[in-house]
Amino acid sequence: MVKRMIVKIDEDKCTGCGQCVSPCAEGAIQIIDGKAKVVSEDLCDGMGFCIGVCPEGAITIEERQTVEFNVEKAEAQSKSTDISISCFSCGAGENERYLLPMRHNMESLWVCTRCLPQLIHG
Repeated sequence: MVKRMIVKIDEDKCTGCGQCVSPCAEGAIQIIDGKAKVVSEDLCDGMGFCIGVCPEGAITIEERQTVEFNVEKAEAQSKSTDISISCFSCGAGENERYLLPMRHNMESLWVCTRCLPQLIHG
């Protein structure tokens, strides 16, 4: 066991919308019995890309004792593509451009790397 950062999902707040599943590139999050769950702690890298897309604020990161992150196991997971994820500005999907989660005006959005500079600099 090691002490490290890992995702924590509040089941009371989670509505099971599934928006956190695709951003988890390691495949650590799945919807089980209508709620998002970390299915294997060794798959969670603790980066928290899922946090920015959760509309309910059900996901946090905490430091605690757990198993080590398993890079090989994470890389072996099948990758999921969510066609509903696209840049809110230009509409580009993840197969066209790199997308980043962001929060703006209390809303979780995706923005592509081409549109991001315009948002930052106006």
